[in-house]
Amino acid sequence: MTSAPLAARLRNPSGPLFFPVTAYGRDGSVDLDVYRAHVRRGVEAGAAAVFACCGTGEFHALLPEEFEACVRAAAEAAGGRVPVVAGAGYGTALAARYAGLARDAGADGLLALPPYLVAAGQQGLLRHYREVAAATELPVIVYQRDNAVFTPPTVVGLARTDGIIGFKDGLGDLDLMQRVVSAVRTEAPGDFLYFNGLPTAEQTQLAYRALGITLYSSAVFCFVPEIALAFHRALRDGDETTAHRLLDGFYRPFAELRAQGRGYAVALVKAGVRLRGFDVGEVRPPLHEPSEEHVEQLARVIERGYALLAEGA
Repeated sequence: MTSAPLAARLRNPSGPLFFPVTAYGRDGSVDLDVYRAHVRRGVEAGAAAVFACCGTGEFHALLPEEFEACVRAAAEAAGGRVPVVAGAGYGTALAARYAGLARDAGADGLLALPPYLVAAGQQGLLRHYREVAAATELPVIVYQRDNAVFTPPTVVGLARTDGIIGFKDGLGDLDLMQRVVSAVRTEAPGDFLYFNGLPTAEQTQLAYRALGITLYSSAVFCFVPEIALAFHRALRDGDETTAHRLLDGFYRPFAELRAQGRGYAVALVKAGVRLRGFDVGEVRPPLHEPSEEHVEQLARVIERGYALLAEGA
């Protein structure tokens, strides 16, 4: 666990936020050695934080003991150089249990995933995340997506809750996000953090920056860290030429390929890691592997992305 407060370390990141895939061996069990190496490589490549066992890391597919082992391995690989944030989800009691496992494993914070299955009202959602935050000393980031969609007053309630430091949006409703940011700014002023958490978030990050949201998750950093870093620098430096070149030549083709299969936001990323020479295994059910044709297309998209970097250099 790092010593500096998580919010301070995330506020002005030096690089992308890294969401590593979870490595599995040939027998399907978690391969902690490969996972440590994957996390270590991302940190050394320039990641500003590691978000372990979250969506890209197949939180849904991990047993509690596997989750704890992976978070501990991520914390060991990060070695205090960057913060490690762990996923936590399901119902309130289980989310609190995962929060305890993450704390014991050395995590610096939690990404609180949507509750399992149920479509709760705003009062129930607020109670759920407040109880999760109260159950742990780890700072909590709440993830909006799927069955956890919040009104601006509810997000104000989250921002006023001790232990909740941020809000990650995986819905993509920019009108709603503008109203959320405005409501929190006027009714709960402070240092509340916002994250763009859409799949291939780089595709929409120019729009999110217009709302003042500069933090975003980067799944492609798992397999093309140089491209992800170049895009991150372009946004930071106001280099629209580079940002647009990468959006047009790499990110849009990748996003269009990702849309060809359900679950490809994870499975295609994992295929990309394997294409770059890192055997992290296949995804666990209910996800499925990309088709051979789609993997071949991914290889061409990656090749084009690196050619664009060379042209820019």
